[in-house]
Amino acid sequence: MTEKSIIKMIGIERDYMVGTETVKALRGIDLSIEKGEFTAIMGTSGSGKTTLLNVMGCLDQATGGEYFLENYNVRDMTRNELAELRNKKIGFVFQSYNLLSRTTAVENVELPLIYNRMFAHSERKERAVRALEMVGLGDRLYHTSSQMSGGQQQRVAIARALVNDPVIILADEATGNLDTRSSYEIMSLFQELNDKGITIAFVTHEPDIARFCKRTIKLRDGIKISDVISENVLSAAAMLKEKQLSEEYLEQI
Repeated sequence: MTEKSIIKMIGIERDYMVGTETVKALRGIDLSIEKGEFTAIMGTSGSGKTTLLNVMGCLDQATGGEYFLENYNVRDMTRNELAELRNKKIGFVFQSYNLLSRTTAVENVELPLIYNRMFAHSERKERAVRALEMVGLGDRLYHTSSQMSGGQQQRVAIARALVNDPVIILADEATGNLDTRSSYEIMSLFQELNDKGITIAFVTHEPDIARFCKRTIKLRDGIKISDVISENVLSAAAMLKEKQLSEEYLEQI
């Protein structure tokens, strides 16, 4: 591993038993992600992209190969050690937001800190407020999920992913439940965070969304078939502005 490596995978395999049949979800994946990268992981349904993300995030363990998260050998860890590593090193953003519906934005963002003994109660709230301000929700601190749009709820989820200062954010179809405008807003936010040095791996099946990432990895049948540095990364903020101008023009005619 280099000093900048966040993730290093060597020959990663993941098998599942379905009845008496072995299904190979990942087949010898070699992959490294360096600090500061913004990587899209693409593939059709069943390609293995979510399985790969789950292994990256220590939500699932490989059945073969080696995985290093920073300098930690993940294969050698117990379940409790994996849970602690996951809490301290990884931020997750999911398609369905996974927020507690009856709690406020601040309370939702505080949740990962409850399991981190490093932070006292007062510091937990301070960090949660700071994370929400970072994603543009400083005026929604005490709103519940039912009082926010889908895009705002996803911003809360991103703030929750940021609150522990993770080494990497793993996003699984984070724009999948959003309309085009909200998707551009979320991708613009991810680009802003990446510009500040935050490392992001973003699973998506949408080529239009992958165009906002700096690198694209494609999977097919559990095999990595391509790994390309993007030569023309689009600006989500510029695309959002263009869409807004187009909508304003249509309203005038």
